[in-house]
Amino acid sequence: MKSVADIIVKPLITEKSMDGIADKRYVFEVAIDANKIEIKKALETVFPSIKVARVNTLRTLGKMKRQGMHQGRTREIKKAYVTLTEDSKPIEFFEGMV
Repeated sequence: MKSVADIIVKPLITEKSMDGIADKRYVFEVAIDANKIEIKKALETVFPSIKVARVNTLRTLGKMKRQGMHQGRTREIKKAYVTLTEDSKPIEFFEGMV
């Protein structure tokens, strides 16, 4: 079984993700092979005061980059857009950033 640290890589802090905090919508970078159920359980384990209502995932391919005659791809990532229930408390980690 995967640990919580293997599933949730890091929170994504961008202007667009900060706009969703008012609606209790947060964005995390997660492991490529993690599914929605594992993501939900991992977040509720890390932040015990929240209840996850919905998890939407998005997988982005790496961009093609080249330097001279060598070319390759940047790494691909998977994002999880997490929406909390109405009666859930907000995540304290993001509270100081708004």
